[in-house]
Amino acid sequence: MTETHPDPAPAYPVGLRLAGRRVVVLGGGQVAQRRLPALLAAGADVTLVSPSATPSVEAMADAGELTWERRPYREGDLADAWYALVCTRDPEANAAASAEAERHRVWCVRSDDAESATAWTPATGRSEGVTVAVLTGRDPRRSAAVRDAIVEGLRDGTLVAPRHRARTPGVALVGGGPGDPDLITVRGRRLLAEADVVIADRLGPRDLLDELPPHVEVIDAAKIPYGRAMAQEAINNALIEHAKAGKQVVRLKGGDPFVFGRGMEEAEALAEAGIACTVVPGVTSAISVPGAAGVPVTHRGVAHEFTVVSGHVAPDDERSLVDWTALAGLTGTLVLLMAVENSGAIAAKLMAGGRPGDTPVAVIQEGTMAAQRRVDATLATVGETVRAEGVRPPAVIVIGDVAARGRNQR
Repeated sequence: MTETHPDPAPAYPVGLRLAGRRVVVLGGGQVAQRRLPALLAAGADVTLVSPSATPSVEAMADAGELTWERRPYREGDLADAWYALVCTRDPEANAAASAEAERHRVWCVRSDDAESATAWTPATGRSEGVTVAVLTGRDPRRSAAVRDAIVEGLRDGTLVAPRHRARTPGVALVGGGPGDPDLITVRGRRLLAEADVVIADRLGPRDLLDELPPHVEVIDAAKIPYGRAMAQEAINNALIEHAKAGKQVVRLKGGDPFVFGRGMEEAEALAEAGIACTVVPGVTSAISVPGAAGVPVTHRGVAHEFTVVSGHVAPDDERSLVDWTALAGLTGTLVLLMAVENSGAIAAKLMAGGRPGDTPVAVIQEGTMAAQRRVDATLATVGETVRAEGVRPPAVIVIGDVAARGRNQR
């Protein structure tokens, strides 16, 4: 609990364990509506005394979450209470209830007169089992601002507070997004801040690695010594080895772990080894990179569907699992990932299947990053354009009428 105060006798911070204990709330207005959810979440046995209530508070009563006595306050309502929240619109009733609380030694919060209360409600927030409570005396807005800053820091990992008890070793497969460090999820960033070991892909948000504490071991997945094992097998083995050594491991991947990221292979290997695995979805480049370049993958009246395809294998390769002829017959958007090298061959296959050669194409290189650039072409010219413009991976290729949108956005 954080507290700042101008008074010589500051409030003593304490956490109340109210589960199963009687709590009385006087008044069913907006103050009660804000405070009741936390009291109910704490397991308190809540009695509401008020002639009326907001629809939200009434819904809590209808659901059986609290007992509602539909009448004004009267002497004796605080009998056997452990805690009271006084928030009616009647100053005299508030004063009388406060006096009753004082006589019965019931801690009492008053929404209308904090100075006359025996307890203050701090600005509270929660993140992953941590409760943050802030008191600043007579400045509730400052309390809320300090609370928000601390909770946000805990959530996004900028305020590092590693766990020191009850840590279960395991692996988190974290989707890092398309590359811009601001596009990783809040949960992904927090887990990254708590990691002991990070095994990172080349296309992950590299800038975040510089923010890690010195004790964190960062392993470049591209540089793991493979020996006789294939690259993916070596990565799987590294994840298992470090987790079995009692470490918290983050596998930081570009985009989303399950969108051409081989995340399921890693999850299956961890499950087979008995290692706990958490999957944190990421912002996939298939949608975010075109969006960053002004290209919507769907647009009303233009495209009602989009298909994401891996282009790392050429259409005439026997390993290809893609039905390019079927894709050529679609009228929606095609989004190609890992297709720079095979862009010409893919375009030829699509045109042979009936896709018009003048279909707009947008190629976005290093999307969301400082070096992002967009190259426009048609299906008939994309192969040559990619070569002439020196486009290199990572790049996302968007095929369809939506690619004509946002051409002035770079």
